[in-house]
Formats: sequence, C-alpha cells, structure tokens
Amino acid sequence: MKKFIVTCILGLFLATIALSPGIAQTTEEIVAKMIEAQGGKTALEKIKDMTLTGTMEIVSMGISGSLTMYRKEPDKARMDMEFMGMVITQAYDGENAWGVDPNTGSVQDMPEEQAKEMKRMAFGNEALFQPEKFGITYTYKGKETIEEKDYVVVEQAFDDGHKETLYLDAKTYLLHKTKSMSSNMMGVEVDTETYMTDYKKIEGVMVFHTIRVVQEGEESMVMTFTEVAINTGLEDSFFKKQE
Repeated sequence: MKKFIVTCILGLFLATIALSPGIAQTTEEIVAKMIEAQGGKTALEKIKDMTLTGTMEIVSMGISGSLTMYRKEPDKARMDMEFMGMVITQAYDGENAWGVDPNTGSVQDMPEEQAKEMKRMAFGNEALFQPEKFGITYTYKGKETIEEKDYVVVEQAFDDGHKETLYLDAKTYLLHKTKSMSSNMMGVEVDTETYMTDYKKIEGVMVFHTIRVVQEGEESMVMTFTEVAINTGLEDSFFKKQE
C-alpha cells in the first residue's frame, strides 16, 4: 500500500515545470504561460511551506481515510495518512526518505526506488525555476484534443530515468493531467493517469483541491483537500527521520 500511495501522488503538490536555457523557444513560451497561470513567479517565490489537509479514498480497496500532505522549500515533503486506525507516515528530509510501518510502528528507510519517488515529490519552487540543478528537462510534444478540449503537451524527464507527460489546459495553462508508468497495488508497472481539478486561489497561487488517479483505465484513488495553508512555519525537524 505504501509504495502505491507514494507513486500515485508523486509530483502532485506543484507541477515542477520551469524555464531553462536548453529548452526550445516554444517550450519556454508555454512554461512562462503555465507559471503565470499558477499565480506568477513572484507569488510562487513567496511560498516557503504548504500544508494540504483532506481525505483519500482508495477505490480499488474500498477504504477511505484522512490525508495531510506537507512540503517545505526547497526539497522537503511529508505525508500523514490514517486508514482504519492505521497511521502511515512517509517523508523526505532533503537527503533521506523514510516511513513508519503501520503494522509495527517501526521507522524504516525507504527502499531505493521508493526513495527516488519521494525525492521527486519533494522538489519545490527551486526546481520550478532552476530545473537543471535538479536534473530535470522538458520537451514540447505539441497539442492533443481530449473529449473536444485542447491541451498543450510537455514531457518532463528526470535524471533517474523517470518521465511524465504533462497536459496543460490550452486556455488556462493550468495542469490538468499527468501520464506516466507507476506501480499498482501488486508492485507492477502500469499506465497511470492523474487528474488535477477544482483549482482555487490561495494567497495568490492557484492550487488544485481534487486529485483523481486512474490506472489501466480503472479509477484507483481520489483525494479531496478541504484546507490549504501556506507559510505556517514548518520546521526542518518535522521532516527528519523519527527515532
């Protein structure tokens, strides 16, 4: 369950698309519009930390529970989830990824592949504006029409080999969907589509409040956020491995 949850919500805090001298002019123009759609560089740079609180439904298992996601600039992330009385915590402190086993309560370092996923998830606004520093590159893939609506398509590639296809609304330039290969409940790599909807402006920044994950054409997870808090003063120690 833990790997599945991390994979599904990977990269969903904020889209880490950014300007880079190596990106073609067409992509630069698209990325500039997308950054402006989120609220603009000035507003995004003011974000030091963000906390999203809500619920998560794992449709494939027929269970639901609470979810709180935290991120702190430039590279820290944490998730606290509770299902049927079991608490799952996963975090990346800028150097190490760790989690709490819900069955035993023990704190463990994450396996290598899962740790890579957490690291990518933790990328913040520094990666947004300096992608080369984090080994991120972008390629413009043209436009695609889905259900009579146009989207601008950009491929995001990481230096660990992971790739995601990003679909931006052609009118608003907000991120609508990501598509990639990720692990299902059995640990098998499958086609995964993640949809971001219900955007609301929070302190000048557009933030999605609903995430829907579809794997192999079947809805697998829905996350709904009821509260978003920005710059609450999260301490670095909050993301450190618990002893």
